[in-house]
Amino acid sequence: MVASGNRQGPLASVRVIDLTGMVMGPYCTQIMADMGADVVKIEAPDGDGTRHISVGPARGMSGVFANINRGKRSVVLDLRAAAGRSALRALIKDADVFIHSMRFKAVQKLGFSYADVAAINPAIVYTNTYGYSRRGPERDQPAYDDTIQAECGLPRVQEMLTGDASYVGTVMADKIAGLTALYATVMALFHRERTGEGQEVEVGMFETMASFMLVEHANGALFSPARGPACYPRAVAPNRRPYRTRDGYISALIYNDKHWALFIEAVAPPWAGPELATLEQRARQIDRIYGLLAETFLERTTDAWLALFRQLGIPAAPLRAPDDLFDNPHLEAIGFFETVPSPHGPVRFPGVPTWFSRTPGRVAGPAPALGDHTREVMEELGLEGSTDGS
Repeated sequence: MVASGNRQGPLASVRVIDLTGMVMGPYCTQIMADMGADVVKIEAPDGDGTRHISVGPARGMSGVFANINRGKRSVVLDLRAAAGRSALRALIKDADVFIHSMRFKAVQKLGFSYADVAAINPAIVYTNTYGYSRRGPERDQPAYDDTIQAECGLPRVQEMLTGDASYVGTVMADKIAGLTALYATVMALFHRERTGEGQEVEVGMFETMASFMLVEHANGALFSPARGPACYPRAVAPNRRPYRTRDGYISALIYNDKHWALFIEAVAPPWAGPELATLEQRARQIDRIYGLLAETFLERTTDAWLALFRQLGIPAAPLRAPDDLFDNPHLEAIGFFETVPSPHGPVRFPGVPTWFSRTPGRVAGPAPALGDHTREVMEELGLEGSTDGS
């Protein structure tokens, strides 16, 4: 199978058979496509569910779908039909990666477990993306971003912070698990490059988020005996929030001893004293510190604070909305957004956030309409006839 188009990037020779849906898996493979991989997205006749979950220029082309499936080739296969399964087996023969988001029982029943796929292509990297690892008792439970956020404790730490249990305002579990699936798959490809060995990879959304949450929140619970609860106090301090200024809001972190000393010298707040001079002292009373700073920030405008912090080298930023990112001067200066033509008009995509001196990636192209590339890919395989069950 020959990849279509002029692909570039560090994964330019990699072919990915993508049987994922919704956000976790497609986000992983979207990045692979931007990095040059030929991603063949296998869709059932009714398509990926994200085609219909937000606004877009045409039916089946929601903004969410368009962004995380850009640059892929859509092939409709009905895997309940013999012709669809046969076509998928033909695709597997020359692929580098097979990634799916089906439950283990379902993919096994269809005949595409790791053992089945490795029998066709022993060198393939086979990545399972699950809600819960199949090695545990919850393996057959359905999972979405909301339920995994709840399972890993995220709404509880939000409750400590704000007083109300709540989800964060982004599908964090899906995206972090997608990034984890990406690095795990690429690590397996690296191993294969060194040894020639393919292997099976498993990424559970719950396990990923448990690891992610416990980076800082494990804290005193890491030790035996425990030195405290699993909680990082600074992150959940109720007064940890953007500071209200005289005319708006600002985010600032006056945290280490250097920045603290510069701030105190420049502003001279009446509450400052030697009992707050070191990070260790401040960490023991961090919520009180945030409260004192909140009172002080009311005294000046946002622009005045920003000017001072730029002068002192203290991290600070104004509060922005997602819409503001599309006009952000820094992102404009680095050419972050890429406008790509599509059958529905130009699409302004957020671009590749990483930079490579020799093998740069780029937005791989527009998202495909359902089945856009079925004929093209089947011709590459030398196959004819219906593969969608019709």
